[in-house]
Amino acid sequence: MERKVKELIDRLEKNHTLDTAEYAVLIRERTPETAGYLARKADALRRSIYGNSIYIRGLIEISSCCKNNCLYCGIRRGNRECERYRLTPEQILECCAQGYALGFRTFVLQGGEDPGFSDELVCQTVRAIRNRFPDCAVTLSLGEKSPKIYRLYHEAGAERYLLRHETADPVHYRKLHPREMSWAHRMDCLHVLRKTGFQVGCGFMVGSPFQTAECLAADLKFLEEFQPEMCGIGPFIPHHGTPFREYPAGTPELTVYLLSLIRLILPGVLLPATTALGTIAPDGREQGILAGANVIMPNLSPASVRKKYELYDNKLCTGDESAQNCASLRRRMEKIGYEIVTGRGDPAV
Repeated sequence: MERKVKELIDRLEKNHTLDTAEYAVLIRERTPETAGYLARKADALRRSIYGNSIYIRGLIEISSCCKNNCLYCGIRRGNRECERYRLTPEQILECCAQGYALGFRTFVLQGGEDPGFSDELVCQTVRAIRNRFPDCAVTLSLGEKSPKIYRLYHEAGAERYLLRHETADPVHYRKLHPREMSWAHRMDCLHVLRKTGFQVGCGFMVGSPFQTAECLAADLKFLEEFQPEMCGIGPFIPHHGTPFREYPAGTPELTVYLLSLIRLILPGVLLPATTALGTIAPDGREQGILAGANVIMPNLSPASVRKKYELYDNKLCTGDESAQNCASLRRRMEKIGYEIVTGRGDPAV
């Protein structure tokens, strides 16, 4: 079977496509040896496109308020222990100013689906960032919106939008979300974003409750067909304030393996080594980069609110996770042969 897995990896490297059943075989039958084989190929492919450059994005978590009640999320509406906050446009601009001085040229505004942070205010904030920092890209990650609102965001100057699809299996989606949320609507939003003109990012949790190898295979096939410019995956980590508090976390091993597979499927994709991966393993960032990732997203949020945006337990938000400690992060990347670069870091797709 190991030979079969390597043959599938070789074919994926060449053609960037397999059928869904073959993706499931790669997931179920992986071994440490085949994982190493895959990671080396993913690293080589990424280097052939991006060299040893690692792009940084300044993450600004603008609101911990959310109208949704997703079963896995620490800022879900039903979590009464969550400390809610909402940044002002002035606070967000100050975060951008600090980030700009540190060399960041992409800012990612992320938050819950917060009715109190109006769409007009989002557009006003985006325009202010683009006017003050015209050489920077603005990425939004604010959940499901109408086609009209996505268009207004884009016209205001946002160029990228991140919306994790969470799972490409509608049955699995239903087990992770409340009844009022729809898998079909989530997928429709991704297609609307693409038609609107955004660079689009999607992604999924690794090891989420009820996930199977077939679920993950469907995720990989969806990525292959949708061809996102960005893809964010990270291990599921339970939060004590959710119905999934007792479920086991996903593993760094499977997360890193899937990063490598995604690199072979989407050679030019912008692929983060996520905060969740760094949370669950001390060297998670390094593992992800060595396996084909090429983006890191340090936290630019005000220090006073970083712990309040707690999607899962023990989320990293200080130390090297902080944008202000970028020098330390730079040294860690240099130690494994990579270089953090400034610039917008547009996708090579």
